[in-house]
Amino acid sequence: MIRRQVKTRSREEMVDITGVIREALRESARLDASAAIIFIPHTTAGVTINENADPDVRTDMIAGLKRLVPADQGFRHAEGNSDAHIKASLMGSSVMVPVENGQLVLGIWQGIYLAEFDGPRTRTVIIQTI
Repeated sequence: MIRRQVKTRSREEMVDITGVIREALRESARLDASAAIIFIPHTTAGVTINENADPDVRTDMIAGLKRLVPADQGFRHAEGNSDAHIKASLMGSSVMVPVENGQLVLGIWQGIYLAEFDGPRTRTVIIQTI
C-alpha cells in the first residue's frame, strides 16, 4: 500500500493526480500488478477518471456539481459543508485501473482526478496494487 499527500488550493477543484499514481507504481516495483485501486479516505473529497486534454472539462464538472448541489440550501450539518459531503458521495471514494507491465491502462484522453469539495486541504491518496 502506497500513500501520497496532495495539497489542494481552493474549496472546490479537480486535481490531476495521474502523475502521482504513475510515480507511485514505479516506486512500488510491482510489475506483476494487474490493477491499481486508488482510494481517497475523506468524506468531502472524491476520485474520478475523466478527460485530461481540455482543462475546461474540470471547470465544467465543478460548475455542474455546484448547480446540482448548491452550498446554500439550509442543510442541518453544523460544520456547514453538507454540499461537500453530497458531492463527494456522488463522485465516489475509489477507482480501479488496470495495470499492464507496471503502467496504468488509461484511454488516450483519460486522467485520474482528486475531486476537492471542502478545501483547501492536504488530502491523502492511497494506492493499492493487486
